[in-house]
This record gives sequence, structure tokens and C-alpha cells, in this order.
Amino acid sequence: MSVRTENVKMVGKLAVVAAGMFAFGYALIPIYKHICEMTGINILSLSERQVPGSASTGGDVKLNTQVDTSRTITVEFDANSRGPWEFKPQQRSVQVHPGELATVMYEFQNVQNRAMSAQAIPSYAPHQAAAHFNKLECFCFQQYTLQAGEKKQWPVAFVIDPKLSKDVTTITLSYTFFEVGSKTPAAPTAAVAAGTEPRS
Repeated sequence: MSVRTENVKMVGKLAVVAAGMFAFGYALIPIYKHICEMTGINILSLSERQVPGSASTGGDVKLNTQVDTSRTITVEFDANSRGPWEFKPQQRSVQVHPGELATVMYEFQNVQNRAMSAQAIPSYAPHQAAAHFNKLECFCFQQYTLQAGEKKQWPVAFVIDPKLSKDVTTITLSYTFFEVGSKTPAAPTAAVAAGTEPRS
């Protein structure tokens, strides 16, 4: 077989690979959207429901018509550390309208002189709020490895379902961060805010 023939075959193979990569890239967006619809991740598309005040929205701001501006809910953030490290939210509370997208950052630092792997588990108070607290982005249930002294910031983006009972005016989101490989602690029972206890 001549060198020319081998070169032609190689060019043909490379062309097939390039075409396959192009087709995969073209199909990636609809595949991603389908996965998001199946899993419920990123249920708010920012291209359709722009966040008010976002720098990317420019002058043409599209408001989410599902936001209930007649109600305001206070969301409190709690952090529990089960080990020698630092873990805390950047802010202790925010006030949001049901249906409004909000983002809060959590900070974590491994203050040990060794690497560690850890993850977080969330809990909610009152308990009934859990079904209506939709996290679009969260670091919970994922394992992270941090080197000695390494510091990280992770976002929690969430939307509170407008179907949440109007009796609930305060929600506490609590995270427990623990080292993987150690005994997993029970989820903390956050204090139920006044006025949010289920009616008997």
C-alpha cells in the first residue's frame, strides 16, 4: 500500500472524527436541556426569566411573572461543622419573594495540616418547607477534597415555590459539613421560627 493511499485513508478517518465531534457538540444543548428537565436542575432558564438587577440583563429586564411580590419570606442560613475546619454562610439571612431566584455563598476552609475530603447535608425548618425549597445550584451531596489550608466558596441558588403555605414566613436552611470516611452525623434539627409551627 502506497504512502498516498495511507494518507487518504487517514484524512478520511480524521474527517469522520471531526464530523462526529461537530454532531455531538450540536446535539449537546438539547441533550443537556432534556437531562435538566428530567432531573429538575436549572428549572429556571435565565434566557427566558431574567433575574432583576442582573448585570447580564442590561436595560431589557424580563421579570419572572411567577414571583409573588405580595409575600416576603425570611430565609436564615446555618452552618454546622463536625470537625476542625471553618464553615459559614457569607450572610445569615435574606428576604425573598416566593418564585424569586436568590443566591447565597458559603465559605469553607480546611485549617488542618493535611488534605481532607468532606461533604454537606442540608435540613430545613419548618419541615414542611423542604418540599417547596427548590435548589437550582448546591454543593450538598457532593464530595470535595481540600488541601491543607485551602479555602473555597460555594453558591446556593434557590427558589421558594409560591405554593408554600402562607403561614410560613421564615425558613431555616441548615448545613452540616462532615469529613467523608468518618461517621456521618445526623441532620441537625433547626429551631422552628415563631409562627411557623404546623397547626394542630
